This record gives sequence, structure tokens and C-alpha cells, in this order.
Amino acid sequence: MALGELPDYPWDLMAPYAATAREAAPFGDASGIVDLSIGSPVDPTPDLIRRALAEATDAHAYPQTVGTPALREAITAWFERRRGVAGLGPQNVLPTIGSKELVAFLPFFLGLGEGDAVVHPRAAYPTYAMGAAFAGARAVASDDPAEWPADTRLVWLNSPGNPDGRVLSTDELAAAIARARELGAVVASDECYAELGWEHPWDEQPIPSALDPRVIGDDLTGVLAVYSLSKQSNLAGYRAAFIAGDARLIDRLTTVRKHAGLMLPSPLQAAMVVALGDDDHVAAQRERYRSRRELLKPALEAAGFRIDRSEAGLYLWATEGRDAWESIGRLAELGILAGPGVFYGDHFPQHVRLSLTATDERIAAAASRLLAFGESL
Repeated sequence: MALGELPDYPWDLMAPYAATAREAAPFGDASGIVDLSIGSPVDPTPDLIRRALAEATDAHAYPQTVGTPALREAITAWFERRRGVAGLGPQNVLPTIGSKELVAFLPFFLGLGEGDAVVHPRAAYPTYAMGAAFAGARAVASDDPAEWPADTRLVWLNSPGNPDGRVLSTDELAAAIARARELGAVVASDECYAELGWEHPWDEQPIPSALDPRVIGDDLTGVLAVYSLSKQSNLAGYRAAFIAGDARLIDRLTTVRKHAGLMLPSPLQAAMVVALGDDDHVAAQRERYRSRRELLKPALEAAGFRIDRSEAGLYLWATEGRDAWESIGRLAELGILAGPGVFYGDHFPQHVRLSLTATDERIAAAASRLLAFGESL
């Protein structure tokens, strides 16, 4: 089946709001736009990772699609140490060129097509639906396993969620996987924000993975977990990610990627080994995001927004009970750029998403403007 017509890229609709935000000088503050619309890291890549990259630049040979032995060992060790998932071997893991290309092409790589359904959350990263479109499959937005149609062949879970920061408990993960297995569907769990838990209990205990033995015991059949180092290690520009789980599915994906030449450059593989082995820089980055959240969240509430979910992850999912585009416009007049909820599904016409990926100074500027606006109401 040929690739059909695709929708326009939605972020192009933000151009006039960005122009308004750049020109705004709210409350006499002419210090410029605060762009909280895109979750692109602004903090430096840690020196130890940059050194590892530099030291590996004599990369004269083709890299291994499956990853070096050191990288595969680092991934499995990280899953055991940080996610509570023991027993993974090299046959259970595979590095990828960032996570977005994997999300976009996983349905195609798994052989899905016309007549197959790809389920994703109601509040969802739009690439889940685009991946279904690329394969000629049908995207279905649903958080209730009982609603999933009989032709479901792939289920995307996302915990913590983008945009809403929702965390799925072990019981919720287990129920979703049990239903997917009844349907003969693969589960792909996007867990890229798992180190960023804020609200109880996730401020004190690890966010569970779909591969957690409390969820699936020792049976990995039909289950994959996707992870990226973009946020926890500020490696968005490196395109450093990986997938883990069912060895049979990993083998299929490996074969496809070998044929397509989809392999992570050798220097990046070396940098990932170092990044996965060091927890200190992750803890430091987490604290940066925590402090920014502690400034921005109460300021939004003072300005009349309600924060929904957002117990983990990189975003605040907010509403003031009006059309999202109206809220986007009101924020732009304060020099603040956010993302409209409609970009993340038709079910959220009154929500906006604000990212924590701005410098301390920019977050402080946004909080100051929001507080001043709240006082003027």
C-alpha cells in the first residue's frame, strides 16, 4: 500500500502566536519570549559524555546495528539498576537513532497494515498516530483496555505520559498487557520520562516499567519498552535511544534495521555507555527540572490555570476552562509560548502543555509574568 496524503505539520500553526510572544512586553518586562512549547533540552550535555564522544571519533569501520557488546551490557545493567528489570540479555536490547523514528516506523517494521488497529492514549504524542498512518493501519485513541477493538495489533502505552504526565501503576500496566495478549497485539511502552517523578508516590519510588516483573513476571512475550536519553542526559542532539523486551520482536526489528542500514554511529554508542553508567548527572538534571517546576506550577495556578495529572514527566498539563487556542493567545500576550492540547488529541480542546525545558532565568521570567497577571485579575 502506497503512503497516502499526510496532514500538515501542526506546529506551523504556532507561527503567529510566536510572533506575538516575541513582541510582548507585559508589565513593562521587555526581556523577550519564554518558549515553553517544545520539550527540547537547554542544559549542557555533561562533560563526561562529551569526552566519551570525542575519544571515540576514530570511527573508521561500520557500526554494529545491534550495538557494541559494551552498549548492550550498559543497557541491560541500567534496566536492572534503575528500572528494577533483571535478567535481560543482549538478545533483548537494541539501540535506535533516537526514539521518534522508532515510534514512527514500529507499526511498519512489525508488518502492520490495512485492517490493523494501533491503539494509543487519548492524550498522546502525535507520532503514535502517524506511525499507524505510515503503515496504512488505523489509529485508535483509548485508555480503556475494554474498548480496544478486536483488530488491535499494536498498543502504545506512555508512562509518564506526554503531554499529561500520567503514570501507569503496575496494576494498570498488567491489565493493559493482559488485554493486548488476549487480542494478539504487541505492547510498546514509551517510558522516556521515567526518571522524572514529582508527585506522591513517584517522588519517592521508581516509576514502573512494562518490563517490571511485578507487571509481567518473567514472560516478556509481546512486550517492548522504549527509552531515550534525550531528557535525562541532555542528549536530544545525539539521537540516543534504545528498545528492550521480547527477544523474538527484537530479532525482527534487528533484521529490518540491518537491511535498512539503520545503525547508531559508533561514537554515539560509546557516549551512551558512559551516560547509562553514571547516575549523578541524571540526579542533577532531575533537580534542575524539579526547581523549575516548583516555580512554574504555582505561578500558573495563580494565573487561573488548573494543573491536571502532571505527576511526572517534563510538562505541565493545564487548563483555564476555555478554548486552548484562546489560552495560547492569552499566554502569548504575556510573552509565553505554550502548546495547544489539540495537538495531542481531539479529546483535550481546553488544555495547554507547558514544558520545563527552559533556562532557570526564562522559567523565572514566565513565573513572574504569570504571578503579576494573576494579581491583576
